[in-house]
Amino acid sequence: MMRPQKPKKKIGLYILIYGSLLLLYIWAFSGVPMDGFKDTAGQITKAIFSGIFSPDWDYVYLPEGEDLLRGLLDTLAIAVLGTFISAILCIPFAFWESKNMNRARFTTGTGKFMLSFIRTFPELVMALLFIKAVGPGSFAGVLALGLHSIGMLGKLFSEEVEAIDPGPSEALAATGANRIQTLRLAVLPQVLPSFMSYTLYRFEINLRSASILGIIGAGGIGTPLIFAMQSRDWERVGIILLGIIVMVVLVDMISGFLRKRVV
Repeated sequence: MMRPQKPKKKIGLYILIYGSLLLLYIWAFSGVPMDGFKDTAGQITKAIFSGIFSPDWDYVYLPEGEDLLRGLLDTLAIAVLGTFISAILCIPFAFWESKNMNRARFTTGTGKFMLSFIRTFPELVMALLFIKAVGPGSFAGVLALGLHSIGMLGKLFSEEVEAIDPGPSEALAATGANRIQTLRLAVLPQVLPSFMSYTLYRFEINLRSASILGIIGAGGIGTPLIFAMQSRDWERVGIILLGIIVMVVLVDMISGFLRKRVV
């Protein structure tokens, strides 16, 4: 039995797609400078791995000053506050962007523009701006994570609002319920589980971002990490990296458990 042959149009389309992807990869790699490795790359790599496998355990807790535990707690606090701020403030933006909540195209268009505009700036860029505004420290990191997460969570929340079942809302409207009652009794019960799941997932992302923001002075464990790397204190670098790994893994496990219970 002969297999049906693919139409020539589809074959030509596949060739066009794969050819375009190949050209795109060639163009992308052509812009990356390939200068090779430095002569000291092997020594530095060996020193980093030796520091990771022989960490400075004394840095875990120092009664007289900053240590690993304080840095990790500071990072955790930045992620928690940034996520909490964004999860609350993005809800109005989510309803603003949702098509089924706003009949006017102009209204939904402005909502999409605002969320897209907020998402344009990465956390590091926002952190640099807030450091100039409020000074270096954890507060700048909280503001940077909170503002950037509004754009990301607002987009996800709006998609959940647009996917709700309109039946309960129409039934309440038919009984004479006003808009606030419809939102409270028909819309929020449908979207809250997904809102909480997305918030937990965003918290995991913010925790990783908060570990990096300290490198530019926005608080957290990143500040002692960059100081240890600059001074080539690889044992301290090793214990900091180990602490970050343990914290992220534990948070991922707890967050995954909570998401399963919520959804």
